[in-house]
Amino acid sequence: MKVTIITIVLNNVDTIISCMDSVMGQTYKNIEYIVIDGGSTDGTIDILRKYNGNISQWISEPDNGVYYAMNKGVKMATGDIIGFLNADDYYADNGVIQHIVDEINLNKVDSCYGDVVYVKRNDLMKVTRYWKSISCNVDNFKKGWFPPHPTFFVKKNIYDRLGVFNTDYKFSSDVELMIRFLCKHSVSTCYIPDVLIKMRDSGKSNKSLINIARSVWECYLAMKNNNLNVTPLYLLSTLLFRFKQIFVK
Repeated sequence: MKVTIITIVLNNVDTIISCMDSVMGQTYKNIEYIVIDGGSTDGTIDILRKYNGNISQWISEPDNGVYYAMNKGVKMATGDIIGFLNADDYYADNGVIQHIVDEINLNKVDSCYGDVVYVKRNDLMKVTRYWKSISCNVDNFKKGWFPPHPTFFVKKNIYDRLGVFNTDYKFSSDVELMIRFLCKHSVSTCYIPDVLIKMRDSGKSNKSLINIARSVWECYLAMKNNNLNVTPLYLLSTLLFRFKQIFVK
């Protein structure tokens, strides 16, 4: 199967090389690599030009945010499986994509997800948080747990059938998409109990308590709008879960 990997980038000159190198170093070779740049002005474009021969497609133009850019990438993708690798992130090892393809084939599923570790931006050997996934089911979603989206690989025909990222959600469109796919439409999935992605400490929804609260509110709306029966108590339990997940080492 062809695997499409999409990287969204805006002014990440310091990290884009390690991100792209981790894609190009994969042992699995049937990879389509798409880079969507939002109009970088810091030298990122020069790096993309230098890597032009190793990137299947790339564009650079202003957009309305990360989820708009993700949708561009999905529409450009021609692979059987689609995954995202953010410009601050990199694969845990060179066998990640082979592992993903093997697990999807072995388990005969349409998606998969795994674990993430966060590392310090300037010391990649220093792990600051381990995001270990658990069983993906509606009850766990209602408790405020979601798979780490960077590890979420989905077959393209699922996007074709169920739609792309809903840009009405400014902070949690990725969560809404997983709720829609995994809960509302019961897309088959499997958990890979290994670290797939290493992420530098960052994240739009993790930069402040206000953004965490906004993200949780959007998750609550996503649950309601996708016909999951949740009560307002979900807000409190999810806030506590997210606070512990982000701030408790």
